[in-house]
Amino acid sequence: MAMFGLEHSRMAYGADFALHGVAVATLAAALMLAGPVDRWMPLASIAFAGLLAWTALEYALHRFVLHGVRPFSDWHGQHHLRPVALICAPTVLTALLFVVGVFLPALALFDVWIACAWTLGLLSGYLAYAVTHHATHHWRADSSWLKRRKRWHALHHHHTEQPAFYGVTTAQWDHLFGSTGQPHRKDRDPDGRRWRRA
Repeated sequence: MAMFGLEHSRMAYGADFALHGVAVATLAAALMLAGPVDRWMPLASIAFAGLLAWTALEYALHRFVLHGVRPFSDWHGQHHLRPVALICAPTVLTALLFVVGVFLPALALFDVWIACAWTLGLLSGYLAYAVTHHATHHWRADSSWLKRRKRWHALHHHHTEQPAFYGVTTAQWDHLFGSTGQPHRKDRDPDGRRWRRA
């Protein structure tokens, strides 16, 4: 079925950004316009916590699922083989995962406003990841931040002996968990001056 395929037409690929962008805007508007005014700061804090949590989830999913669990690693391998192809998770799947795996559990445990704030944070992180990942493969880098992200992601794509550089939006988790592909003494080149990355 085409809507569950990994490679998308330009329209379907763009629809992923549009749908998640509309969802982020809707959740933010609901919280700002209809949410309880006396809980604005706690709800904003929950949304921010969700955004930060996304960075850890992004790293864990990329490192341990997309590079370690079949069939996801096989699907992700297609992206590594053809990095500029319009390959991404089907929008139906990601939307369903956010509803079933994020919003509904938060709603069951807390209330609708906490569920909206938590989902807003995680979904904003996912959207930032999706845009950043697209930009690393398709945009020219004008900002220093995007140049750093492009270089970091290029290292991930070209570091084939031992995958590393899993973070797309941030490098913090790679540094924390030692997946930066830093050289080790035993990997020094025979000339003694250059280092091979591990």
